[in-house]
Amino acid sequence: MIQLTSIHHVSLAVTHLEKAKEFYGEKLGFTELKRPDFDFPGAWYQIGSQQLHLIVFEKAETLRSTTELESKDGHVAFRVESYEATKQHLLQAGIEILEKPTSKSGFAQIFCADPDGNLIEFNVPQAALL
Repeated sequence: MIQLTSIHHVSLAVTHLEKAKEFYGEKLGFTELKRPDFDFPGAWYQIGSQQLHLIVFEKAETLRSTTELESKDGHVAFRVESYEATKQHLLQAGIEILEKPTSKSGFAQIFCADPDGNLIEFNVPQAALL
């Protein structure tokens, strides 16, 4: 049996590194990490005790052809401290969002997409909104 301890990182394919770094680093405010000198471009970010790895790979099979916000499509989800503060930050950064504060999941969710269409969910327990 595999005994898991945590998710270490999530990797997302991107096509334009500077646009991706502007979105994740400047608009979302994620902390960029020093990345090994691979033979392909990318960026790493610290997310709590986990990491997000962006990899420039234009032939990726995982790239979506749209930035339409559809919560049923594949996405990465981040737990946040405050639903309202996250919502306000995204809106002030000019990022389109889809809110699902009463999702059947039990999480109050906010969805957005990066410039390559990768879906991102930010959530808190619904009880945090009461």
